[in-house]
Amino acid sequence: MPFFVTLFLLKSPLRHKLAKIVAKNSKIKLFYLSLGHHTQTVLYIMAETLTKPSIFGYPSDEESRKFEKIDTHIHDSSDEASFYVANEIAELIRQRQKLGKNAVLGLATGSTPTKVYDFLVKFHKEEGLSFHNVITFNLDEYYPMEPDSIHSYVRFMNEHLFDHIDVKKKNINIPDGTLDKEDVREFCEAYERKIHEAGGIDIQVLGIGRTGHIGFNEPGSSMVSKTRMVRLDRVTRLDAASDFFGLENVPSKALTMGVGTIMAAKRIILMAWGEGKAGIIKQAVEGKIRESVPATFLQQHQNCDFIVDHAAASALTRVCTPWLVSECKWTDPLIKKATIWLSEKVDKAILKITNEDYNEFGMGSLVAEIGSAEDINLRVFNQLQRTITGWPGGKPNADDSNRPERKDPYPKRSLIFSPHPDDDVISMGGTLLRLVDQGHEVHVAYQTSGNIAVFDDEVIRFLDFATDIQKENKELLEQFREVREFLSNKKPGEVDSPQIQKFKGLIRKGEALAACRYCGVDEKNAHFQNLPFYETGTVKKKPFSQEDIRITYDLLQKVQPHQIFAAGDLSDPHGTHRVCLQVIYSAIEQLQQEGAEWLKDCYVWLYRGAWQEWDIADMEMAIPIGPKDMERKKNAIFKHQSQKDSAMFPGNDEREFWQRAEQRNKETARKYNKLGMAEYEAMEGFVRYKFN
Repeated sequence: MPFFVTLFLLKSPLRHKLAKIVAKNSKIKLFYLSLGHHTQTVLYIMAETLTKPSIFGYPSDEESRKFEKIDTHIHDSSDEASFYVANEIAELIRQRQKLGKNAVLGLATGSTPTKVYDFLVKFHKEEGLSFHNVITFNLDEYYPMEPDSIHSYVRFMNEHLFDHIDVKKKNINIPDGTLDKEDVREFCEAYERKIHEAGGIDIQVLGIGRTGHIGFNEPGSSMVSKTRMVRLDRVTRLDAASDFFGLENVPSKALTMGVGTIMAAKRIILMAWGEGKAGIIKQAVEGKIRESVPATFLQQHQNCDFIVDHAAASALTRVCTPWLVSECKWTDPLIKKATIWLSEKVDKAILKITNEDYNEFGMGSLVAEIGSAEDINLRVFNQLQRTITGWPGGKPNADDSNRPERKDPYPKRSLIFSPHPDDDVISMGGTLLRLVDQGHEVHVAYQTSGNIAVFDDEVIRFLDFATDIQKENKELLEQFREVREFLSNKKPGEVDSPQIQKFKGLIRKGEALAACRYCGVDEKNAHFQNLPFYETGTVKKKPFSQEDIRITYDLLQKVQPHQIFAAGDLSDPHGTHRVCLQVIYSAIEQLQQEGAEWLKDCYVWLYRGAWQEWDIADMEMAIPIGPKDMERKKNAIFKHQSQKDSAMFPGNDEREFWQRAEQRNKETARKYNKLGMAEYEAMEGFVRYKFN
């Protein structure tokens, strides 16, 4: 049973020191609650009963961190982690104010630190935290870049922080993207001097790129490099392409603090959220120091912490393979995960793994606990076998005790939520086809219009067709003229007019309906929600609101499905999938509170989007796809012609979406086969979300 320890009104230095000690133990959750303008803090520490004594009688997990060369703190969510970081920054500012000194902050941009800035703004407005003694130095800026551009980090910092607090304008320092090239070197040298004259950076906030870059210090950057102009790596530019509406619009250069400048900071906090950062976090924390991964230089800093959520920490040894670092409490999910990992490691089917294999890879305690390798193997083999079904809606008149879905009722009402108008067929097109073929009533809810992912030329192409059909329609001809004029003068990344946004949304709606017809989904069962949070015309979205939840709630009440399929893809680089899932969860929670009877007999299945598949160990339902259905799935994807050949937002994978889907589904089938399961052409995997 968990228990609580409450500590009131500790002195600030002691409170901060205690918070750091506690946060090092991943078993302990830490929350700060503000107590008004005095900002005295209460620490609520919730700990699980453990076996070895450490702080407050609970064990340290130092042994589990033996592969880690940087202090890494794992939080339940990015919000909780951001709150932790914002509190540390606020404490520094308050301490320096009491001493009559300045606090010097090194600040980062991008999606990672935005919540930290939100909390700092909240502390200012609700608790009276003043920034009058704060001096800031931003890490970087694209070059060339005008400060009022929607891509400018000057504008980013103003919108997210500076315009909402009382920091003095003269104390704000951001690299200047408007400089003439011949003036850049002198500016960079002056930037270094200003940092030195301010007393050095007290806290440097960092994110991390997929190449391991910090700031814009790309692979190959020197440990002693200073503020300078750099050429951006292609991977970095690909990651930024969505913000610039195409790779061709991303600047090839930037101004950035150097690695040496960053390393000179008194304290460094690097933050990372999401599975997309898991691989590079593992390299930075556990790998060798090397120039090809600049973040590894941080291992040599004396006061550097990595603050990550569970998803970003998922590749760390203590999280991914905890049996390699210390004794484990062997739960069923962990046994399954470890056995699958071992099968892949020794390149044997599960039923062929031996006692010696388990012992050699740190799992001797598992064999001792269960009895033998054969017992473990058979248990996991049966679990995997039971995830495979050709009946995603349940098989009627069959024993369903070992099947992932119920046989009754039959047929079912299945509601598939698709964040964008093509996620349904890309991510679970084979399952969708199977549900239709097996007689279920399939509904598809397209949560957003997807309008920003349509190229301008598509609008012209459709309007050309429309004007040829209605040459006498003067109103349409005038609209066409206005659209052509707007698009001909449109700057890269400029927001479309409401009229063009509407046209682009209609293009994607038409494609989605074509895919529905091809798959056999009745058009009246295609629901276009156009959730308001998405409709900004830019990559950056609004926070979801009660209106988004209401639209989803109303649809759920109308359909009252027996099955819900939703995108659980938290690796979505643009965040739309995450928000769409949060909206669904919020609507379900509201229905639960109201006691909706139909919800008690509803299963929620999560599929993955175009970026990443579930681990085999996590899959609870796997739907085989034969060669014929794989072709049908691809044909359904092809109906989304505006996304064909070249998608507006490809993420970090330049392949077309159908290619990604085909390869991913075939790879899942290959992995199942290697584990000793039957050989299939392809498979789609699902994890059940249990809300009851």
